[in-house]
Amino acid sequence: MSPVTDAGNGAGAGPPKQNRRASRTPAMLELSSLAARLFEGLTVLIVGLLGIWLTFAIFDLRPLDEYVRVAWLSAVVYALIGELIGCYDVDARFSLRFGWTRVLTAWIGSCVAMLTLAFFLKASEGFSRGWTVFWFVSVALSLVVVRGLTTVGLRSLKRRGIFNERVAILGANTQGRRLASYIRSNSVLTVDIVGCYDDRGTGDDGGCIPLRGGVEQLLTDIRAERIDQVIVAMPFASDEELQDVVGRLAMLPVLIRLAPDLSSFTMAGQSMVMLGDLPLMTLFERPINDVDQVIKRVEDLLLGSIVLILAAPFLAMVALAIKIDSPGPVFFKQEREGFNHRRFRIWKFRSMRNDTLQYDEIKQAQVSDPRVTRVGRIIRATSIDEIPQLFNVVIGNMSLVGPRPHAPSTRVAGVLFSEATQKYAARHRVKPGMTGWAQVNGWRGETDTDEKLLKRVEFDLFYIDHWSVGFDLYIMARTVAAVLFPKSAY
Repeated sequence: MSPVTDAGNGAGAGPPKQNRRASRTPAMLELSSLAARLFEGLTVLIVGLLGIWLTFAIFDLRPLDEYVRVAWLSAVVYALIGELIGCYDVDARFSLRFGWTRVLTAWIGSCVAMLTLAFFLKASEGFSRGWTVFWFVSVALSLVVVRGLTTVGLRSLKRRGIFNERVAILGANTQGRRLASYIRSNSVLTVDIVGCYDDRGTGDDGGCIPLRGGVEQLLTDIRAERIDQVIVAMPFASDEELQDVVGRLAMLPVLIRLAPDLSSFTMAGQSMVMLGDLPLMTLFERPINDVDQVIKRVEDLLLGSIVLILAAPFLAMVALAIKIDSPGPVFFKQEREGFNHRRFRIWKFRSMRNDTLQYDEIKQAQVSDPRVTRVGRIIRATSIDEIPQLFNVVIGNMSLVGPRPHAPSTRVAGVLFSEATQKYAARHRVKPGMTGWAQVNGWRGETDTDEKLLKRVEFDLFYIDHWSVGFDLYIMARTVAAVLFPKSAY
């Protein structure tokens, strides 16, 4: 089934409208994909060439032909990397967040690839550093604008049903109803439901509506070019009955797919793999695995080390302020649970009085907590107390971005976090982070209710399932805003 948007209701038993338009929708979707590739490739090339023309005198770009070659090569490299990371997948073309994340990731990857090539070819020394920065930023901004405009345009066309395929569901009982409900509620599908077809009728009030008729009516609608795709949802059919129906449909020019009963579709969206000739469904994968794991580690080491070096003078000033404000150590190290439930000691600036520090049976800080020192109140409100966790990132037991680590003894409403929800343990499938998707969405500070804990877990699991370098960079950017405008840290 073609991924992407607003499922139509197909209400009524009359023939669907806009038959000719709908029969061309797969081609329209492919055409829009080709157009997006062309627009963005030309954007990289034209902005690069235009930048050379505008800054030729400013940066003394000589020899000129080398800069022109860079502009052409960057367009080619961007096109290749864009394909590899899914810049033109349907979810990225109809979502601004996914689209911008992948576009910027592809452009950063292209620049890194070209700089690496230039380094090995010893061709980077002659290029203007000022032009290189101008070129990188100008192309990045242009790609963001172009992707934003094309996404808005595609969404507008999508709302008019330009890309939607007309789908018939064969089977009108429980499974057909589940499938129809899933399609109608999923905003990433380009599907209009023509109706449901079943010789047996609905049989109960849980049927699939609209019921247009039986198999003969389905064949009639296909011959009348009212249907592009048939999804067979007949869980109670015998093999002979199923083969007979599919055999009759196979004689007609229509796409036919079989929908297995996926336990009320709780596993819908999982990928399929082939074990020889046997299809298997992947229920859960190890997240951030293989090459992605290496990429994330490089990201942590590179960015973490740079930030740690740049922040060293500031950290020394904070350490001095803590020492002057109250007696006790500058740093506070506390046991937390990390990847695969392994325990480690997290580094923080001490923000509480030394005699009130807790290493077990942790009580979370509250508003106007008397344990917090004067300097501690400032560094907690600005999250400065978390900066020493860069040591944990460089060491390798934490990441820059990931679910925030909690002490094993932390409780909500008197219940351990790990016992409050079964999904809590799934957070430990990746390394914990200094910041995370939950934190930039406002779920930080004291977790004193079940709802707050469940929301944190929900956002953490979303991050784990949708990780990418671009997503990490997006969260880091949002973190800066969250630190500048704190809401619930104390």
